[in-house]
Amino acid sequence: MKYRYGQAAHLVFLVFCFLTNIIVTAMLILGGAAVVEALTGMNIYAAAFLIPIGVIVYTAAGGLKATFIASYIHTAIIYVVLCIFMFQVYATNDTLGSISTVYNNLAKVSAAEPVADNREGSYLTMFSEGGLIFGVINIIGNFGTVFVDQSYWQSAIAAKPSATYKGYILGGLCWFCIPFSLATTMGLASRALDLPLTADEAGSGLVPPAVAVFLLGDGGAVLILIMLFMAVTSTGSAEQIAVSSLVSYDIYKTYINPKATGQQIINISRVAICAYGVFSGVVAVILLEIGLNLGWVYLFMGIVIGSAVIPISFTLTWKDANPVGAMAGAIIGMICAVITWLSYAEIEYGEVTVDTTGENFPMLAGNVVAICMSGIICTVYSLIFPHNFEWSKLKEIPMIEQDGSADLAESGEDSEEGLLGALRFTVIYGTILTGVLIILWPLLALPARVFSEGYFSFWVGLAIAWGLMATVAMITLPLWESRSGILTVVSNLFSCHRTG
Repeated sequence: MKYRYGQAAHLVFLVFCFLTNIIVTAMLILGGAAVVEALTGMNIYAAAFLIPIGVIVYTAAGGLKATFIASYIHTAIIYVVLCIFMFQVYATNDTLGSISTVYNNLAKVSAAEPVADNREGSYLTMFSEGGLIFGVINIIGNFGTVFVDQSYWQSAIAAKPSATYKGYILGGLCWFCIPFSLATTMGLASRALDLPLTADEAGSGLVPPAVAVFLLGDGGAVLILIMLFMAVTSTGSAEQIAVSSLVSYDIYKTYINPKATGQQIINISRVAICAYGVFSGVVAVILLEIGLNLGWVYLFMGIVIGSAVIPISFTLTWKDANPVGAMAGAIIGMICAVITWLSYAEIEYGEVTVDTTGENFPMLAGNVVAICMSGIICTVYSLIFPHNFEWSKLKEIPMIEQDGSADLAESGEDSEEGLLGALRFTVIYGTILTGVLIILWPLLALPARVFSEGYFSFWVGLAIAWGLMATVAMITLPLWESRSGILTVVSNLFSCHRTG
């Protein structure tokens, strides 16, 4: 961003990056602290402060490498626990234990307490106003996290180019089973069991813990705590590394010490990790004191960072994208989004409070305005004043310390010719998957109206299959790709043992 647009744009989008990291970290801590309090009785403020502090140790010591290793181990455990709960709800549990039982219970609960704005008041339908609103907000907010969160960029840069595009597409497909399979399991189980959860408790992320404790007692609580710890520490570590990267490279080396060595960068990164860990704990405590929970912050996310999505994507894909248009789109888009969000809450509900601003329609209006307004401003300004940037200039960006292994290979998948093929692959399959998952699949579920037991069985079967395949892929593929290195380490260990 700095090399293409200059210092002003660099500083503007640096602020958006920090906002993204703070919001994502806050969601992790708020959800984690609420679950820890519910399952253990620990003070929620203490949990909110101690969760990020606990991640500092191995992140500061091991850096990005520690984050990758922890991410693999933690992700494997998360998927295993997911599979345990799927089979509990739909196969083995004494209270539920079958698709038919879950279906019949959902039908009974729907008849007794119809869902507002759902077709026939049923939980067994895709005709849901609330579901549609959440889907739009979810897409906009997550566009923001993917495009503006430094943790995604640094992971991509750390990998071989030929592995990155495959990894992100496969990772996205495997990740999809977390909201899909987990919601189909724990979310529907909570309604099928008619657990006495309030909206605030659900918004705080307490649905899975409640179901887990009901199904498995103390064992379920332990499994959820393990799953929570794995998710929060893995993602929390990535966020801490992301912030340290911004501080060390984009602030320290860029504006304070342009001649910084690699060791100096590492030292600044470790200080930034420690400082951000403490800062994020303080932010979480403040949000709890205000009365905000995970659900509120999640819906709010796109209002703040959604306006940076299109300017950043244009920066990478459109040579005529103008720096002024990019900055104006991001800043004005966010301002308009906040104004729309607050105004809608005031007009519709007569007051601006945590509750009214957290309602569906104010959040929806703010999110949509954020991404659309920024896109319009950036596009129009760039068409009037095209930048006509030469992509070849990006190759001149200097590295801190020259490393021959960082250069593109002259041939093969990592060559420039190979990466053009990767671009075509990504555009084709990325577009197809986007169309299927976001548009085609929901539309094809509409003709089912209220699901029959047979259609519901197909839906659940698909969720279970997706979860199992993702589990196998996430656990086995990294081991297979690293088999050479693993065998070398094991062989050397045995050699050292024999010679010793």
